[in-house]
Amino acid sequence: MVNLDHAAPDATRDRTGLRRDVGLIGLMWASVGSIIGSGWLYGAKNAVMTAGPAATISWVIGAVAIVLLALVHAELGGMFPVAGGTARYPHYAFGGLAGMSFGWFSWLQAATVAPIEVEAMIGYLGHWHFAQGFQHASDGTLTASGLVVAVFLMAVFVAVNFLGVKVLAHTNSAATWWKIAVPLAAIFIVAIGNFHPGNFTSEGFAPMGAKGVLGAISTSGIIFALLGFEQAIQLAGESRDPKRDLPRATLGSVAIGAVIYVLLQVVFIAALPHSSFAHGWAKLAFKGIEGPWAGLATLVGLGWLAVVLYIDAVISPGGTGLIYTTATSRVSFGLSKNGYAPKLFEKVDARGVPWFGLILSFVTGVICFLPFPSWQKLVGFITSASVLMYAGAPLAYGVFTDKLPDRERPYRLPAGKVIAPLSFVVANLIIFWSGWDILWRLGVAIVLGYVLLGGYALYANSKDLPDAPRMDFRAAQWLPVYLLGMGLISWQGTFGGQGNLPLWWDILVIAVFSLCIYFWARAVAPRPEEIQRSIDEVVVVDVPTH
Repeated sequence: MVNLDHAAPDATRDRTGLRRDVGLIGLMWASVGSIIGSGWLYGAKNAVMTAGPAATISWVIGAVAIVLLALVHAELGGMFPVAGGTARYPHYAFGGLAGMSFGWFSWLQAATVAPIEVEAMIGYLGHWHFAQGFQHASDGTLTASGLVVAVFLMAVFVAVNFLGVKVLAHTNSAATWWKIAVPLAAIFIVAIGNFHPGNFTSEGFAPMGAKGVLGAISTSGIIFALLGFEQAIQLAGESRDPKRDLPRATLGSVAIGAVIYVLLQVVFIAALPHSSFAHGWAKLAFKGIEGPWAGLATLVGLGWLAVVLYIDAVISPGGTGLIYTTATSRVSFGLSKNGYAPKLFEKVDARGVPWFGLILSFVTGVICFLPFPSWQKLVGFITSASVLMYAGAPLAYGVFTDKLPDRERPYRLPAGKVIAPLSFVVANLIIFWSGWDILWRLGVAIVLGYVLLGGYALYANSKDLPDAPRMDFRAAQWLPVYLLGMGLISWQGTFGGQGNLPLWWDILVIAVFSLCIYFWARAVAPRPEEIQRSIDEVVVVDVPTH
């Protein structure tokens, strides 16, 4: 799916058989293509309704948080240039139980992106008369006919994936350029003659206070919009020069995404007529708000730009949905290779497609429409699942710093011993800001994962299957305390909880709790030789068999 640089005639292969012929542009475009999805279509409107014009600060905070996580991933990607690294680092560092847990988080994250992109596409289809009955006007939830359309679009994602990766790869370069060009064009064209600086203060810069600024980071789609940098990390095994290119591609993609999103937010606020937010930013309303940017373009007399934006509303989220549908089947393939899922997930068709994983991704996507029918609730859910996945990297980083100090590090993170625990704190703050209403649902999904993957792991061990994973309970003793503790703090917090933990005090509690978990996990990690055995036992590159 990515725009890989053309291989040089002398492209080399490492011991895994992967061709190391992906250059900087290939890595960068893999991440940028994932970052620029449906987030830009809805993020600015949702963020300003949650935080007011101070949403610009929310975007900056979100970008800093993602940069911290990206920095940690950049070093780990250089240390272990393997496919699907985000699901493998915790397995290397903590063994089977933690590896299974974070592998489940990775799958959950990948599996729920496609239905989110479908929600975005349906939201913009609401502009056309034939599609106006697909969502309830009151809360944006899917109607019966909307659910049918959503299921159909999910089926299209899966059907196209069955054609094979090569069919999709040919269009990725042009699609990525389009996905960058359209928001940039919207920024500059709308800003010309429609920039009203007074909009930032006329109804208050931060009418919802600090709670609105912080809440917007998770629940309005800000973090969700900036996610995707890890696609470069996932391709580390195919990078020609991971020492040079991985940090540049990872941080460069975040920088490109952050600049575009901040500019989008600034222009969106400044271009609105005062009448649209005269009753307060939380009650923002104007004709066409079901497609915020296209509606705004129409409002300021740029009808032709609105048409382009409606086209982009299909191309941009649709392309991202296709990528993550592919990723879902590959993650389940990897879970099976690691012994956490049945071998059926490793079966491929004549085009090399893991067909059972694709079917499961379709079923999962359809289920996601039921308990989380609105786009914004899906965003909160996926943000929490995503950050749980990313939170495993700082923990693994701390272990590798202690246990494998002499292992080659093509890219060494400056001040890593400070940045790693800080990034873990940031990840947990983002989870906390998602709110109790999201987190209790995520808890149900986590329990389901333990039933499914844990049940299979117990079965595989009871039957002494050759691929049965070793469950290292001692090295993962911190994990249940971490998950339950985050749930308890959220339940007592002010973001949808009981309100017994006031704002600012909750941040302090999260920070202290996170640091305790971080250093606890480092203290009980396996011995260096056991970690090395986990690394050696995991097949780095998995060649599917029919």
